[in-house]
Amino acid sequence: MGKFGRIARRSFLIGSAAIAGGVAFGYYRYKSPVDNPLLDGLTPGVAALTPYVLIDEAGVTLITPRMDMGQGVYSLQAMLIAEELDIGLDQVRVDPGSPSPAYYNTALSHEAVPFDPRDTSMVAETMRGVADAAMKFMGMQITGGSTTTPDGYEKLRIAGAVARETLKAAAAKRTGVAVADLKTEGGAVVLPDGTRLDYTTLAGEAAEVEPVTEVTLRDQSEWRLIGKEVRRIDIVAKSTGTQVYSIDLEPEGVVHAAVRLNPRRSGAPSSYDAGAAEAMRGVEKILPVTGGLAVLADNTWRAFQAADGIEVEWPAAAYPAEMEGHWDLLSAGFTAENVDATPREAGDVDAALAGEGVVKAEYRAPYLAHAPMEPVSATVLVGEGRADVWTATQIPRFTQANVAKVLGLADEAVHVHVQMAGGSFGHRLEDDAVRIAAEIANQMKGRPVKLTLKREEDMATDYPRQIAMARAEGAVADGKVVAFDLGIAMPSVIASQLGRQGISVPGPDTQITAGAGDQPFAIPDYRVTGFRVAGLAPVSSWRSVGASTNAFFHDCFLDELIHAAGADPLAERIRLMDDPEGVKVLETVGEMCGWGAELPAGTGRGIGFCRSFGVPVAEVVEVRQTEAEVRIETVWIAAGVGRVIDPVNFANLAAGGAIFGLSHAMSAEVTYSDGMAEQTNFDAYEGMRMPQAPAIEVKAVEGLGRVRGIGEPPVPPAAAALANAIFAATGRRIRELPLSKSVDFA
Repeated sequence: MGKFGRIARRSFLIGSAAIAGGVAFGYYRYKSPVDNPLLDGLTPGVAALTPYVLIDEAGVTLITPRMDMGQGVYSLQAMLIAEELDIGLDQVRVDPGSPSPAYYNTALSHEAVPFDPRDTSMVAETMRGVADAAMKFMGMQITGGSTTTPDGYEKLRIAGAVARETLKAAAAKRTGVAVADLKTEGGAVVLPDGTRLDYTTLAGEAAEVEPVTEVTLRDQSEWRLIGKEVRRIDIVAKSTGTQVYSIDLEPEGVVHAAVRLNPRRSGAPSSYDAGAAEAMRGVEKILPVTGGLAVLADNTWRAFQAADGIEVEWPAAAYPAEMEGHWDLLSAGFTAENVDATPREAGDVDAALAGEGVVKAEYRAPYLAHAPMEPVSATVLVGEGRADVWTATQIPRFTQANVAKVLGLADEAVHVHVQMAGGSFGHRLEDDAVRIAAEIANQMKGRPVKLTLKREEDMATDYPRQIAMARAEGAVADGKVVAFDLGIAMPSVIASQLGRQGISVPGPDTQITAGAGDQPFAIPDYRVTGFRVAGLAPVSSWRSVGASTNAFFHDCFLDELIHAAGADPLAERIRLMDDPEGVKVLETVGEMCGWGAELPAGTGRGIGFCRSFGVPVAEVVEVRQTEAEVRIETVWIAAGVGRVIDPVNFANLAAGGAIFGLSHAMSAEVTYSDGMAEQTNFDAYEGMRMPQAPAIEVKAVEGLGRVRGIGEPPVPPAAAALANAIFAATGRRIRELPLSKSVDFA
């Protein structure tokens, strides 16, 4: 039978509420009451609680509060609700809803504490509970960390089940038929004689029924949507070019804005001359804004041109002006004073490394841009005592509070309308541009202001992925890896990112060692240390965050040690693995590619493994050495996510994540000169071209762990697998990204 869910009356956020003649349902997993933002100011006869399911005369709307940036989570959230509500995806509308603490992310706490995902001890679970309580208290409505699936897997199904059972109770009250004799199907309650009562006709009565707060989730054998191949709800719009993104919005009377922001992130201009820009066609005015200048014009192109026409002098950056200085800071950062944490320390590493057979290496990974296809944009309308914001944001509650602060309004006076995003990769966890749009709109009250960042501006002022360096030592004996010592130096992503939100996080930054200090290997003498280095460029979360650099360091060095031991790369990883799910993932990818088969001359295979966000992923990359170049031929991916919700989307996200990781490993980097990023468009920040894309095969390993997300975990192993494959094919061990510094790719 399905899992039994008991919901306390006061914690039932979407109990049974009439909303303009409709009814809303939902679920909240804590028993303590939570402030409800919709209760104030309701007219008599209308009750409202923050909904996941809204039913009115127009139909069924499913509230999907995790932002969709191309990863398909609107469909996924809708599937989870619709599965229990007995409706098809073709019967629903989705709405991201308004920002609310009720939508705090229940899965973030697992990434916030420094415990192994498999650790279910009292201490680990207690700390997760403490972190979860903090998330709830702060109302952390965030999309990120591959948490949408684990966050919603149970609570969204319960929301659908509660709605279903309450609608049945309303039908029973109307007809006199016992609830036990009713069933639901296709958006209707069905009576024993076949009579159908559509949900829309029951909404008003359901609003008056005591909500059914005790529900049984359906057994897997009864699932219609979960685990099945279904068509994503956005596929038609995206296939026909009708999907509306944040950058597409153009309300009546809009004034277009562009900006010149400080590319050195060091404050206001030292001086500027806007004379030529002010005289350009279509320009209305030029305004100072935080960190730069804004141009208002009658269309986006003219605003861009005028912004480019401003002559500006910027103050010096607070970080080294040239890249050599960045690497020097990292190189000097491996000191006791900079130790952030040592999350893994087993055996006596120092003694093990005092003998013979020691292998040493140094690795480097550069800054990387987010560079989504849709640059950042925000439209803001400021009226009397109210502001409306239309933008694609992963942090709607922060955005609401920050805009309110800019405008001097109460948070609840700011209405954030979250839009579909054309990519993010962590970029939309920042809201600088929205704050600036609010500054401009505050000076244009009553008229909507649309700020669009030119791609060059977007990339020049991006907060990139962290730069990082690693130093490693290890030892082998009797054909085995016996000692492993890895030190990782990087800036703190969490301190940098949350610092811009006015939040100070005490203790270590777990992302400094993520993807290295949390790997499920049982090496006898094993240590991973993180060093926090200050004085570098400000950084932000980038798809897979710390693991994006650290998997390259950890797994490539492990591969070096395995080679030094004369062992098989797959077999030795399996021998060292102390996690059944990790073993299964490695065995699966080996079976998929036929590991151990004889390969043609000049062909090599490399394996990469990383467990990030609780998901073990193994990837095998096959490359072929041509006359002067290396070509990536095939990639095999095995991932353990507990359960696959949407198999088509799972395969697409896994393949896309690998392509993303390989593309950046091949040729991407952000470098600084004169304190400014040198790569500000795709001509200088080149990714994998379509003819370079390999064949990809994906397989899920289900049933061995908790339900997890797949948006980020396929990224970290890709760079390691590619570098290890190049070594296997050419004998060249490359320890610095991008790999194009050492080889050319076909």
